[in-house]
Amino acid sequence: MKEAIYVDHAATSPVYPEVAEKMLAFMTTTFGNPSSIHSFGRKSRQAIDEARESIASSIGSKESEIIFTSGGTEADNLAILGTAMANSDRGKHIITTSIEHHAVLHTCGQLERQGFEVTYLPVGVDGRIQMSDFKEALRDDTILVTIMLGNNEVGTIQPIQEISDTLSNHSAYLHTDAVQAFGAIPVNVDDLKVDLLSVSGHKINGPKGIGFLYVREGTKLSSLTFGGEQERKRRAGTENVPGILGLAEAVLLSQTDMENRQNTYKRYKDIFKSILNDKNISYEINGSEEHGLPHIFNLYFPGMNVESFLVNLDLAGIAASSGSACTAGSIEPSHVIVAMFGTESERGRSSVRYSFGLGNTEEQITKVAEETVRIVQRLMRR
Repeated sequence: MKEAIYVDHAATSPVYPEVAEKMLAFMTTTFGNPSSIHSFGRKSRQAIDEARESIASSIGSKESEIIFTSGGTEADNLAILGTAMANSDRGKHIITTSIEHHAVLHTCGQLERQGFEVTYLPVGVDGRIQMSDFKEALRDDTILVTIMLGNNEVGTIQPIQEISDTLSNHSAYLHTDAVQAFGAIPVNVDDLKVDLLSVSGHKINGPKGIGFLYVREGTKLSSLTFGGEQERKRRAGTENVPGILGLAEAVLLSQTDMENRQNTYKRYKDIFKSILNDKNISYEINGSEEHGLPHIFNLYFPGMNVESFLVNLDLAGIAASSGSACTAGSIEPSHVIVAMFGTESERGRSSVRYSFGLGNTEEQITKVAEETVRIVQRLMRR
């Protein structure tokens, strides 16, 4: 039986054993409602407070600036809708990019239906925006800029610090979706100078259904949920204590040995490219090699049908993807690749995303590259 190899960590990631252990204890023995005043509740509250402190430390923020959410999608929604609703008296213009995750794009679309105006910045073939385009789009009535830190499909890192410098004398808030970048590269909110930042647990070997939104002190943000006074009245609902504890543990582990992991993933890419080159396979890398996340490797194979390729790869016991897991099953080309190369380019239907993470080895990556060669050769002979 062939070894199953998972190289789709950008879609979701396996949970660290330490994370599962931490969560189990808070599902069985420490199950109190954090809002209860008895000992069971107080123990849960203390655990949440300690988790919040640990997570805040990982990004250089205050504990009071962390809001726990059900994941990256809710964090993006709360950041964008909450900021827009709270600041609509100052203007109704928002700036984003054409390659954002759908959690951002669809939220901006909803705001457009409510009378807001959204500018979608184009990107170059490397997946990065031009600062000249951003400066031209910025207006006096711009209230929010929401631009992802690192792209989930091609890995391109956006110039967030340059954007924040441009906004230093402007009243617009800056939000960045750091779901794919957090844990892969250092993330500090004061270095980036962002006002809001989204993170998801299941991208960093934590549990699904949990994440957090960083909201800089003083940022005007409206709540989207109503009920109790949890999360300082900004997000109602009984806290997911096991999820929060699992998230905090995953965050802690994600900050450990980061440089070594970055070097490891670079080595994986070098191994992959070497094997493709040795076999004279025609390919191109999608995204910026200079400004890219270390664990994402998106390849274009000219003339190759991505659906047939992925089916063959799966039959060989290898899990990869054609892009965002949120569009799984879609035969439409990736909106990210289309934004980079245009609607006429075949890249959107001939590109594969490999993403590395916990459990991968050099031997596995060698096997993935060799199987990729065999499948491409077989499909191209048809």
